[in-house]
Amino acid sequence: GLPPRTRMTRYPKSGKGKKWTALELKAVPLAWRGDMLSDGDGLTGEVRVVGDQTISIHFKFAFKWNGKVAWHYCGTWPAMSMEQIRRQRDEARDLVRSGVNPNDQKKAERIENQAAVEATIAQAAAEASQNKPFKDMFDAWLADGVARKDGNAELRRSFEKDVLPVLGDKPVRSITEHDLRKVLRTMVARGVNRMSVRVHQDLVQLFAWAEKRQPWRGLLIEGNPADLIEIRKIVSKDFDMVNERDRVLTAKELQELQSIFERMEADYEATPAGHKYEVPRPLKRETQLAIWICLGTLCRIGELLMTRWEDVDLVERYWTIPIENVKGPMGKKQGHRVYLSDFSLRQFQALKTLTGTSPYCFPARNHKEDSHIDVKTVSKQVGDRQIQFKTRKDLSRRANDNALVLKSGSLREWTPHDMRRTGATMMQALGILPDIIDRCQNHVMAGSRVRRHYLHHEFADEKKAAWEKLGQRIDDILGQSASSSAVSA
Repeated sequence: GLPPRTRMTRYPKSGKGKKWTALELKAVPLAWRGDMLSDGDGLTGEVRVVGDQTISIHFKFAFKWNGKVAWHYCGTWPAMSMEQIRRQRDEARDLVRSGVNPNDQKKAERIENQAAVEATIAQAAAEASQNKPFKDMFDAWLADGVARKDGNAELRRSFEKDVLPVLGDKPVRSITEHDLRKVLRTMVARGVNRMSVRVHQDLVQLFAWAEKRQPWRGLLIEGNPADLIEIRKIVSKDFDMVNERDRVLTAKELQELQSIFERMEADYEATPAGHKYEVPRPLKRETQLAIWICLGTLCRIGELLMTRWEDVDLVERYWTIPIENVKGPMGKKQGHRVYLSDFSLRQFQALKTLTGTSPYCFPARNHKEDSHIDVKTVSKQVGDRQIQFKTRKDLSRRANDNALVLKSGSLREWTPHDMRRTGATMMQALGILPDIIDRCQNHVMAGSRVRRHYLHHEFADEKKAAWEKLGQRIDDILGQSASSSAVSA
């Protein structure tokens, strides 16, 4: 091929040391690619060709620094006008005259409000580690400090939505309690109190982890900002910290739910083999019974799903919930005895015919060693059949329909936990004293723990009567003959 062309230095028509005019620059031919255009006063432009057609000229200012020639980039024509490019050169030249390297000055300008330019360059490296942003700390925590069942997916989602847009780029060392409060208040203003409580708990956990580990520990010189937040004072005044849902199902909705259960089973039964996949699968019979037991006993769904048959006495008609199955922190919870009404007894009897051979009332399938099903299973099965209330994509190998949406009431989603609240509300309507309803729900009563311990079996008769009244009311609503789709079993 041709020998490489030597790079030429070219001057404007008016001569060496003079300035190029805009017209002259526009007339620069493609053949000058790689040549240098001298614009006088140390400013030189290199001709570059983009896509073989467009010409651009990159201008640099040459200056002596520490005995060597150094270059300072001043801009590219035509993106910048020659006036702007020359102004950049003038500023750089002034800096050199005052003993400052313009390239250092450029770096320094990025680091705010630093008086002495030379000091800034030295500081930049130190500052980088001092200025580690919140996002880096969060990423480190996700990688090494926390392992949730979902692989931290929900944690990542909630922080990306509400925390990182505000705090992500902020240096950890300058984050204050006010910054955290701002994040939480913004969430509360959006109406997501429950979520703000959860994000607060996550922030507390994150900062507690960071406080023990370098480099984060060294950045939390002012202390841990999460320790200073009282979430109770941030959430809405009327927000119930224990459980913010207020969904109560009406008698009509309970009747509708019962008929949905029955219709789904009937439709499935009536569909010929080989076509069953065309109709929604009915809710598992065990799941239906779990929902009715929650309503009839006021229990928590998770406590029910962990139950062993040895804790259920169908002859003496009571169910004991051992303290380790009760939701809540140790020291703030107690074991519980539920007396079974006729209604609840029938549900347990029907369940016994289904799972009585297992140690667990709700045994997990496909388990070599005996175990109960996951405590979220029933809630997921119910939620998966009300997807009009969800903002998610359809999940594989799960139901994705609206079979359990109740149309006879407020048209709101319902959850198994709402059955507990519904039962308690029905008790209230039956004139049962709030104190007794609290005890039926196993709410920890005020008073010394010692006294509570000795009073364990007190109010048994009142509680028994309350559950019985509730059971009768449910039977009235659902119709004695079919108080659930499984009573006749």
